[in-house]
Amino acid sequence: AQHDRIGLPTFLLPALRMSVNKQQKIMTFGRKKNAIAVVACNKGKGMIRVNGRPLHLVQPDPLRMKVQEPILLVGKHYFREVDIRVFTKGGGPTSQIYAVRQAIAKAIVAYYQKYVDEQTKLDLKDAYTRFDRSLLIADTRRCEAKKFGGHGARARRTKSYR
Repeated sequence: AQHDRIGLPTFLLPALRMSVNKQQKIMTFGRKKNAIAVVACNKGKGMIRVNGRPLHLVQPDPLRMKVQEPILLVGKHYFREVDIRVFTKGGGPTSQIYAVRQAIAKAIVAYYQKYVDEQTKLDLKDAYTRFDRSLLIADTRRCEAKKFGGHGARARRTKSYR
């Protein structure tokens, strides 16, 4: 895949350029393994959509609560005057859920820092980091490449003496 200057794949650029003329707009992203979630957060009436679907229809079902953690953790009143649209690509369903969750948390913190006040932003950031550091800071672990002489990254073929 092709990448732009900051390392995001070029397929995400239309989402980043979407509705440039609106005021109070924040663009952030979340990452987990190979999944990337890009968030467009702007002033609105509390709508949150992931790939065009409302938050309560996100798949897979068992991980739906993980997507709602950033909202439930700090309270729904912080999300009342913002619209959040999330676009995901790459990775598997679980990685995409974790990327979405991180992107939503980063977006609300950035929005409150830029358009509301610094103290509220610090409160949000503190609440997120106390609960789970990965809500704001990406996990840098990646899959290790397979090497020759074995079946995987570390596993070797069994040595036989006969």
